[in-house]
Amino acid sequence: MTVNTLKPTLGTLHLWGIAVGLVISGEYFGWSYGWGTAGTLGFLVTTLMVAVMYTCFIFSFTELTTAIPNAGGPFAYSLRAFGVGGGMIAGLATLIEFVFAPPAIAMAIGAYLNVQFPGLDPRWAAVGAYVVFMSLNIVGVNIAATFELVVTILAVIELLVFMGVVAPGFSFSNFVLGGWSGENTFSSGSIAGIFAAIPFAIWFFLAIEGAAMAAEEAKDPKRTIPRAYIGGILTLVVLAIGTMIFAGGVGDWRALSNINDPLPQAMKTVVGGNSNWMHMLVWIGLFGLVASFHGIILGYSRQFFALARAGFLPKGLAKLSRFQTPHRAILAGGVVGIAAIFSDSLVNLQGMTLTAAMITMSVFGAIVMYIISMLSLFKLRTSEPNLERSFRAPGYPIVPGIALVLAVVCLIAMIWFNTLIFGVFLALMVVGALFCAAVRSRGVATAPLTTGA
Repeated sequence: MTVNTLKPTLGTLHLWGIAVGLVISGEYFGWSYGWGTAGTLGFLVTTLMVAVMYTCFIFSFTELTTAIPNAGGPFAYSLRAFGVGGGMIAGLATLIEFVFAPPAIAMAIGAYLNVQFPGLDPRWAAVGAYVVFMSLNIVGVNIAATFELVVTILAVIELLVFMGVVAPGFSFSNFVLGGWSGENTFSSGSIAGIFAAIPFAIWFFLAIEGAAMAAEEAKDPKRTIPRAYIGGILTLVVLAIGTMIFAGGVGDWRALSNINDPLPQAMKTVVGGNSNWMHMLVWIGLFGLVASFHGIILGYSRQFFALARAGFLPKGLAKLSRFQTPHRAILAGGVVGIAAIFSDSLVNLQGMTLTAAMITMSVFGAIVMYIISMLSLFKLRTSEPNLERSFRAPGYPIVPGIALVLAVVCLIAMIWFNTLIFGVFLALMVVGALFCAAVRSRGVATAPLTTGA
């Protein structure tokens, strides 16, 4: 049987657009739930810690991405390092991360549209977003990546505009008002809040690693991927901290916590609800949500594709369309996402909104994947010292060690504060592992398990 392969068509700028675009919706919504948990100052501490973890992680992860440029990303690295068991853990964790993030983003798209059209049900707007952007992904990766680049650039510009427009109304006294878990003092309660807010700080950067899943479609991945990743993480750290600080200083930040559209509401405080600036933010701000939504669809489809190609999922999911895109994999993730959108009346996990629960579930998948990816880096350095590494993690083993330790700390804290959601995550991992084992027992992999060297 001929092995399905994806065509290399993407350059550095496209990959930067994917890396930043996958994440940039995190600057538009989701993070403000962290204010409700830790306050502004507490959440700033959480964000700085998570920013250090991600910076160390990306500099380390890039070594794996360039050494093994495979559409499976973390699945391929862990499979090579730890065999079937490791590959299965990484693959399923990545799937959970990338399948549960889009429903949260789609609901935020619906919330932004609802600001302009109050009669529009955000859930149906979210479904419409799925239909449009799954179709765009099916048409072709080059078209999809070019669109991703354009909307990402617009989203970055819009965040800079937001900061500029609200700057005259910024007051540091507003930002620090009750800034430790809603209190004025640094206490044991605020320390707990700092750790409880970890999922929402991770949301600032979640899915940047998804560009690795386009590595098989990258031209000269050993050069283009490091440039894209390093430029991407620097872009996102600056935007995340700037957006959060400016939004928190324009009024009562407590009114912005636990909502899906904090930036329009923050701008409304400064310029009023009928200002052209505010309407522009709503419309152009959608590009940030669209960039991440569209990019993560690309990411989850490549993960389904890679798992199916390697024989862990039904081989039909590895079938390519006439546009050379994994259309069945794109549709499979969409079915799960749309089902999640309409589960809001059925799901009440730990008193969270559906959006917060989806974010937390997605972050559990991400953190588990980060841990096994860093373990894979250490393992492959030992077991395959001669593997061609055009990019090596700087400061090895300290830099990847920092990423690994902080990821473990984040996982422990998240389990402590989100026991029920972790139980659901663990159940999904177990069910997924049993399903993959059943598929493997009935079929033969359609691609070598060590593809990508």
